Amino acid sequence: MITCYVNYKIDPDKLEEFEAYAKMWIPLVNKFGGQHNGYFLPHEGANNVAVALFSFNSLASYEQYRTDSMNDPDCIKAYEYAKETKCIVSYERNFMRPVFGE
Repeated sequence: MITCYVNYKIDPDKLEEFEAYAKMWIPLVNKFGGQHNGYFLPHEGANNVAVALFSFNSLASYEQYRTDSMNDPDCIKAYEYAKETKCIVSYERNFMRPVFGE
């Protein structure tokens, strides 16, 4: 299993737009075989940082999701929404493997 950790820099004046974007993606990741663990929006501290965490069985499964999402109408709609609203300033993705207790 791999978990994708996405660290977003967002426009704090467009928090509602970013939240709408986040709500679009959660079911899409699940639709393509992943498990979305949620978006985490600013509450205390920095007002321009948000995080998303979602997992796939393997990096190959994640790559297939990326390929398939490029042709999915709902994914394209979500990408376009973020582009139009400019709620995302930048982001970076990192991949991690979870460690569970015994």
